[in-house]
Amino acid sequence: MGFIKAFAGSLGGTFADQWKDYYEPKENITATSALFQAVSHGTNNGRGENTEGSDNIITNGSKIIVPEGTALITLQDGAITGMIAEAGGYEFKSDDSSSQSIFAGNGILSSTINESWERFKFGGQPSSQQLAFYVNLKEIPNNKFGTQSAIYWNDAYLNAQVGAITRGTYTLKIVDPILFVKNFVPVAYLQPNAKTFDFQDIDNDASTQLFNEVVSTLGSTFSNYTNDPSKGNRITNIQSDQVGLATSMAKAVEDAYKWKQDRGLEIVKTAILAIEYDENTNKLLSDVQKADALSGSRGNSFMQQAVARGIESAGSNPNGGAAGMAFMGMGVNAIGGVTNGMNQPNQPIENPFINLNSQQQEQSNTDKLLEMKKLLDAKAITEEEYNKVKKDLLGL
Repeated sequence: MGFIKAFAGSLGGTFADQWKDYYEPKENITATSALFQAVSHGTNNGRGENTEGSDNIITNGSKIIVPEGTALITLQDGAITGMIAEAGGYEFKSDDSSSQSIFAGNGILSSTINESWERFKFGGQPSSQQLAFYVNLKEIPNNKFGTQSAIYWNDAYLNAQVGAITRGTYTLKIVDPILFVKNFVPVAYLQPNAKTFDFQDIDNDASTQLFNEVVSTLGSTFSNYTNDPSKGNRITNIQSDQVGLATSMAKAVEDAYKWKQDRGLEIVKTAILAIEYDENTNKLLSDVQKADALSGSRGNSFMQQAVARGIESAGSNPNGGAAGMAFMGMGVNAIGGVTNGMNQPNQPIENPFINLNSQQQEQSNTDKLLEMKKLLDAKAITEEEYNKVKKDLLGL
């Protein structure tokens, strides 16, 4: 008992004329609909007009159309008796030994679907009537997620725990229609004349459950993304990398709820519509960005300019000159060292604080002082904190 394939691809007018009575999807199906019942069309004169499908059955000899981007599932007493994932026209035969119960094709889904079929197949009885439903295999858009309070995760880029309030959407794909129908779709949607299973239906409890599960894993999603070296460990990339964030979200959801393994569902793409970092995270981002801006050769150049401005300022001070710089432990020879360093912008600045009697200690203190100066210029520490460290290092 099963189906015989009449032709592949879309239904043509000639074939439709030959098939006086056949089944196909109901009209006005939305892009967010996941499962909907097959309905019977009338004779050739009534072609294109859906009937109520009062019998809600597929009987022996019935013809059925499977459009591109859909799969057909047949049920008897709640058990799956057939599955077609190849677009084309088919005839239901309960008494033909050459008929097949499953058409999975040779595409990406074939191995998964065939495995599920072997787990859940049910032969049924030739004389029994069967219900037929279509499953949407295209990307299902506009599935929302969002938080009212901040979510938190440990961030490799900032090297700290960070928090944010966020909202966005994701696209969903049914990658195994057998698992989807068997393990996830509520029984109310698998009855005669059942309403369409639409992910945007506010009364769809199953859709609400998916929303709650995605929200509960957002912390793990962001952690997966920002702690992945291949993503550059950059928190700021989240809003522009739709596929990368979707991969992280799919992993978080699969780890926690087994969407693909148990339900045949997979997240494909995401779009962040808004993200608001909490106050502490915004401060961290600002400080780290400034520190990044002063790293490497740019930082060396900045320090050279800062020292040059200090020398210039000291020279313009009536009490300045070499005496004015003595508060930093600098003498005339040190000033020469600074100017030599300024003339070689790509070379390390010569240490102006070297005391020839304890050169190694002075070098260490100087390096520390320069680092503290970078932090001060980046506003990562206060002037008071900098001055205290300076006094300690220089013994003032």
